[in-house]
Amino acid sequence: MRRLLPAVLLLLPLPALAHTGAGHVAGFLAGVGHPFGGLDHLMAMVAVGLWAGLLGGRAAWVLPAAFLGAMALGGVLGINGVALPMVEAGIAASVIVLGALVALATRPPLAVAVGLAALFGLFHGHAHGMELATGAGAVAYAAGFLLATAGLHAAGLALGRVRVPRLHILTRSAGAAMAMAMLVVLLNG
Repeated sequence: MRRLLPAVLLLLPLPALAHTGAGHVAGFLAGVGHPFGGLDHLMAMVAVGLWAGLLGGRAAWVLPAAFLGAMALGGVLGINGVALPMVEAGIAASVIVLGALVALATRPPLAVAVGLAALFGLFHGHAHGMELATGAGAVAYAAGFLLATAGLHAAGLALGRVRVPRLHILTRSAGAAMAMAMLVVLLNG
Protein backbone atom coordinates (compact mmCIF):
# COMPACT_ATOMS: atom_id res chain seq x y z
CA MET A 1 0.00 0.00 0.00
CA ARG A 2 2.82 2.44 0.85
CA ARG A 3 4.34 1.88 -2.60
CA LEU A 4 1.04 2.77 -4.23
CA LEU A 5 0.71 6.11 -2.41
CA PRO A 6 3.08 8.12 -4.69
CA ALA A 7 1.21 6.93 -7.79
CA VAL A 8 -2.14 7.82 -6.25
CA LEU A 9 -0.87 11.28 -5.27
CA LEU A 10 0.11 11.93 -8.88
CA LEU A 11 -3.45 11.27 -9.95
CA LEU A 12 -5.10 13.68 -7.52
CA PRO A 13 -6.64 16.78 -9.07
CA LEU A 14 -4.14 19.50 -8.23
CA PRO A 15 -3.82 23.00 -9.57
CA ALA A 16 -2.35 22.44 -13.02
CA LEU A 17 0.11 25.27 -12.87
CA ALA A 18 1.99 27.10 -10.16
CA HIS A 19 1.54 30.64 -11.46
CA THR A 20 -0.70 32.71 -9.30
CA GLY A 21 0.00 36.25 -10.40
CA ALA A 22 2.59 38.94 -10.88
CA GLY A 23 4.91 40.56 -8.39
CA HIS A 24 4.63 38.16 -5.47
CA VAL A 25 8.07 36.56 -5.41
CA ALA A 26 11.53 37.87 -4.62
CA GLY A 27 14.82 36.69 -3.19
CA PHE A 28 17.28 33.87 -3.73
CA LEU A 29 15.61 31.33 -1.43
CA ALA A 30 12.21 31.93 -2.99
CA GLY A 31 13.81 31.24 -6.37
CA VAL A 32 15.47 28.05 -5.17
CA GLY A 33 12.24 26.81 -3.65
CA HIS A 34 9.85 27.65 -6.44
CA PRO A 35 10.53 24.73 -8.82
CA PHE A 36 9.74 22.36 -5.95
CA GLY A 37 6.38 24.01 -5.27
CA GLY A 38 4.85 23.49 -8.69
CA LEU A 39 4.32 19.97 -9.95
CA ASP A 40 4.47 21.19 -13.56
CA HIS A 41 7.92 22.71 -13.12
CA LEU A 42 9.30 19.87 -11.08
CA MET A 43 8.27 17.27 -13.64
CA ALA A 44 9.40 19.28 -16.68
CA MET A 45 12.81 20.06 -15.24
CA VAL A 46 13.49 16.48 -14.18
CA ALA A 47 12.20 15.26 -17.56
CA VAL A 48 14.72 17.45 -19.40
CA GLY A 49 17.49 15.78 -17.44
CA LEU A 50 16.05 12.29 -17.91
CA TRP A 51 15.78 12.80 -21.66
CA ALA A 52 19.28 14.28 -21.87
CA GLY A 53 20.61 11.29 -19.96
CA LEU A 54 18.81 8.83 -22.19
CA LEU A 55 20.16 10.57 -25.28
CA GLY A 56 23.69 10.79 -23.90
CA GLY A 57 26.65 12.33 -25.72
CA ARG A 58 26.46 16.06 -26.35
CA ALA A 59 22.75 16.06 -25.53
CA ALA A 60 23.62 15.35 -21.90
CA TRP A 61 24.80 18.92 -21.43
CA VAL A 62 23.31 20.75 -24.43
CA LEU A 63 19.64 20.04 -23.61
CA PRO A 64 19.81 21.33 -20.02
CA ALA A 65 21.90 24.32 -21.17
CA ALA A 66 19.37 25.17 -23.90
CA PHE A 67 16.50 24.94 -21.41
CA LEU A 68 18.32 27.13 -18.87
CA GLY A 69 19.38 29.71 -21.45
CA ALA A 70 15.91 29.99 -22.94
CA MET A 71 14.40 30.08 -19.46
CA ALA A 72 16.61 33.05 -18.60
CA LEU A 73 15.58 34.77 -21.85
CA GLY A 74 11.92 34.05 -21.14
CA GLY A 75 12.35 35.51 -17.67
CA VAL A 76 13.79 38.72 -19.10
CA LEU A 77 10.89 38.94 -21.55
CA GLY A 78 8.38 38.39 -18.76
CA ILE A 79 10.00 40.95 -16.44
CA ASN A 80 9.83 43.50 -19.24
CA GLY A 81 6.18 42.75 -19.95
CA VAL A 82 6.76 41.27 -23.41
CA ALA A 83 3.77 39.10 -24.19
CA LEU A 84 4.28 35.49 -25.18
CA PRO A 85 1.22 33.59 -26.38
CA MET A 86 -0.03 30.41 -24.72
CA VAL A 87 2.55 30.30 -21.92
CA GLU A 88 0.47 28.14 -19.57
CA ALA A 89 -0.45 25.77 -22.38
CA GLY A 90 3.23 25.60 -23.34
CA ILE A 91 4.18 24.70 -19.79
CA ALA A 92 1.58 21.93 -19.63
CA ALA A 93 2.68 20.71 -23.06
CA SER A 94 6.29 20.65 -21.86
CA VAL A 95 5.46 18.06 -19.20
CA ILE A 96 3.36 15.95 -21.55
CA VAL A 97 5.79 16.06 -24.47
CA LEU A 98 8.98 15.68 -22.43
CA GLY A 99 7.42 12.86 -20.42
CA ALA A 100 6.37 11.09 -23.61
CA LEU A 101 9.82 11.57 -25.16
CA VAL A 102 11.38 9.95 -22.09
CA ALA A 103 8.80 7.16 -22.01
CA LEU A 104 9.40 6.33 -25.66
CA ALA A 105 13.17 6.93 -25.43
CA THR A 106 12.78 9.09 -28.53
CA ARG A 107 16.07 10.01 -30.25
CA PRO A 108 15.46 12.90 -32.65
CA PRO A 109 18.33 14.83 -34.24
CA LEU A 110 20.14 16.94 -31.64
CA ALA A 111 18.93 20.20 -33.23
CA VAL A 112 15.29 19.12 -32.80
CA ALA A 113 15.86 18.05 -29.19
CA VAL A 114 17.62 21.34 -28.40
CA GLY A 115 14.83 23.32 -30.07
CA LEU A 116 12.18 21.59 -27.97
CA ALA A 117 14.14 22.06 -24.75
CA ALA A 118 14.67 25.74 -25.55
CA LEU A 119 11.01 26.32 -26.46
CA PHE A 120 9.83 24.76 -23.23
CA GLY A 121 12.45 26.66 -21.23
CA LEU A 122 11.23 29.90 -22.77
CA PHE A 123 7.67 29.22 -21.57
CA HIS A 124 8.79 28.33 -18.05
CA GLY A 125 11.04 31.38 -17.81
CA HIS A 126 8.39 33.75 -19.14
CA ALA A 127 5.86 32.61 -16.56
CA HIS A 128 8.33 33.30 -13.78
CA GLY A 129 9.46 36.60 -15.22
CA MET A 130 5.85 37.77 -15.18
CA GLU A 131 5.63 36.86 -11.48
CA LEU A 132 8.76 38.66 -10.39
CA ALA A 133 8.68 41.81 -8.37
CA THR A 134 11.07 44.35 -9.83
CA GLY A 135 14.28 45.30 -8.06
CA ALA A 136 17.28 43.54 -6.58
CA GLY A 137 15.11 40.69 -5.27
CA ALA A 138 14.25 39.74 -8.83
CA VAL A 139 17.88 39.12 -9.76
CA ALA A 140 18.43 36.99 -6.65
CA TYR A 141 15.20 35.09 -7.33
CA ALA A 142 16.24 34.39 -10.93
CA ALA A 143 19.65 33.15 -9.77
CA GLY A 144 18.02 30.82 -7.25
CA PHE A 145 15.51 29.56 -9.77
CA LEU A 146 18.20 28.86 -12.37
CA LEU A 147 20.35 27.07 -9.78
CA ALA A 148 17.44 24.89 -8.62
CA THR A 149 16.51 24.14 -12.22
CA ALA A 150 20.08 23.08 -12.98
CA GLY A 151 19.97 20.81 -9.94
CA LEU A 152 16.73 19.18 -11.09
CA HIS A 153 18.22 18.71 -14.56
CA ALA A 154 21.29 17.11 -12.97
CA ALA A 155 19.15 14.74 -10.89
CA GLY A 156 17.20 13.67 -13.98
CA LEU A 157 20.41 13.37 -15.98
CA ALA A 158 21.97 11.09 -13.37
CA LEU A 159 18.93 8.80 -13.45
CA GLY A 160 18.69 8.92 -17.23
CA ARG A 161 22.31 7.87 -17.67
CA VAL A 162 21.97 4.70 -15.60
CA ARG A 163 22.12 1.74 -17.95
CA VAL A 164 20.90 -0.95 -15.57
CA PRO A 165 18.08 -2.69 -17.50
CA ARG A 166 15.43 -2.55 -14.80
CA LEU A 167 16.27 1.00 -13.80
CA HIS A 168 16.09 2.00 -17.47
CA ILE A 169 12.52 0.69 -17.48
CA LEU A 170 11.79 2.72 -14.36
CA THR A 171 13.22 5.84 -15.99
CA ARG A 172 10.99 5.39 -19.01
CA SER A 173 8.05 4.63 -16.73
CA ALA A 174 8.73 7.87 -14.86
CA GLY A 175 8.42 9.75 -18.15
CA ALA A 176 5.11 8.06 -18.87
CA ALA A 177 3.89 8.85 -15.34
CA MET A 178 4.82 12.52 -15.78
CA ALA A 179 2.94 12.81 -19.05
CA MET A 180 -0.08 10.99 -17.68
CA ALA A 181 -0.10 13.00 -14.45
CA MET A 182 -0.23 16.28 -16.37
CA LEU A 183 -3.01 14.95 -18.60
CA VAL A 184 -4.99 13.94 -15.52
CA VAL A 185 -4.41 17.33 -13.90
CA LEU A 186 -5.57 19.12 -17.05
CA LEU A 187 -8.63 16.91 -17.42
CA ASN A 188 -9.59 17.48 -13.77
CA GLY A 189 -8.78 21.20 -13.81
